[in-house]
Amino acid sequence: MPQVRAFRALRFDPAKVGDMSRVVCPPYDVIGPKLQQTLLARDPHNAVRIDLPEVQAGEDPDDKYRRVSRMLAAWRVDGTLRKENVASIYLYEQTYRVPGGKRNRTQRGFLARLRLEDLVPGSGVMPHERTLAAPKEDRFKLLRATGMNTSPVVGLYADSSGRSEQAMAAIASRQPDVDLLADDGVRHRLWCVAENGPDAEFVKILLTAAGRRPITIADGHHRYETALRYRDERRANKTGETDPAANYTLMLFLESAKQKLTVLPTHRVVRELGEHGVRDLLDHAEWLFDVRRIYNRTELEAAFGSVESAVGGQGRFGLWTRQGGALLKARLDAFAPSLKDGGQALRRLDVTLLQAALDRLCGIDVHGITGGRLAYTKSVTEALDWVDSGKDRADAAFLLDPTPVAEISAVAAEGDVMPQKSTYFYPKALSGLVMNPHEW
Repeated sequence: MPQVRAFRALRFDPAKVGDMSRVVCPPYDVIGPKLQQTLLARDPHNAVRIDLPEVQAGEDPDDKYRRVSRMLAAWRVDGTLRKENVASIYLYEQTYRVPGGKRNRTQRGFLARLRLEDLVPGSGVMPHERTLAAPKEDRFKLLRATGMNTSPVVGLYADSSGRSEQAMAAIASRQPDVDLLADDGVRHRLWCVAENGPDAEFVKILLTAAGRRPITIADGHHRYETALRYRDERRANKTGETDPAANYTLMLFLESAKQKLTVLPTHRVVRELGEHGVRDLLDHAEWLFDVRRIYNRTELEAAFGSVESAVGGQGRFGLWTRQGGALLKARLDAFAPSLKDGGQALRRLDVTLLQAALDRLCGIDVHGITGGRLAYTKSVTEALDWVDSGKDRADAAFLLDPTPVAEISAVAAEGDVMPQKSTYFYPKALSGLVMNPHEW
């Protein structure tokens, strides 16, 4: 079973940096070049400088990692970063509006250390996503240079008893240590809760609940696998420590049984079908789907524009081309001959069904996907505009519902991994809010 522990975090000192919203940033994998430059200009202490350092003029590409190492050391010396005096967990609350929705939603979790486990059958940590070599190499070089997790892996645990929910609500009824509004309108609040302080009972409830059953990695697979490699390198160096801090990684633990989490769908845009291919797609969709033709994109925008009340996992898709579109409902019996790999949870996923449909109706197999025949977007409007304008030879858009959280855990429990771009948990946990130095 997972081993979850309180720890002494490294955090920005508000007395030194002032407005905390100026020094935190989104995780590295959602920061594009334009946003990176905006964050660099925002504050000389913004966490983007350590989580996604830029290559400066005249530098060797690896010089940025060495520069981060020196910067961190200087920030610790001058008090920009300070280490917690006692082992603690960190209640983390995010209040946000679901994209396309009208109501705010609040999710709570807590930041703590998770003891690393290899991703093998029977492990207490279960992945659901494949990783890529280049991001892992970058994260490894950064981790080796800093000896610190600057942003968390996100993990899911289920506590149907409601005790976790009650403990977090009790902590959140008090004045937070950090309260900030991010650029995207998400409000982030943080409470530092000492393991042996007045709220020790709440800490015990949360640590126990998160360690009761295997954890599903929701976000941060590259960071997790990088942490495993770093741990193994440290072990090979034989430091002599019985339980070194490198055996652990920073995780945001989200309870998934009692609270509503938000997973955004990623819509697919198909390139290079041509007029004949589009006609075939519309004519042959009935091989796999119940089809209701649509000639006004407004209906698709209404049907898929908000995930606030979307159920997901029902085999429902939207299709749009310049020749019109359709609402599609998958007929599972028609898909059965094409679904031979993986367990039941993987085979019934909407993204799995769509991958099979793309192969049969559009001739896009795994090689076509990696070869650039598909583009991806979170925005329904952008997907439809892309097709209407023919941008980048776009000919058709498939719109999806979000993947249910329970289905993600079910796929991971069966030892399978999902197709590319299956999940996007929202909102993202900030980088630089709580950092995990690999020291006791």
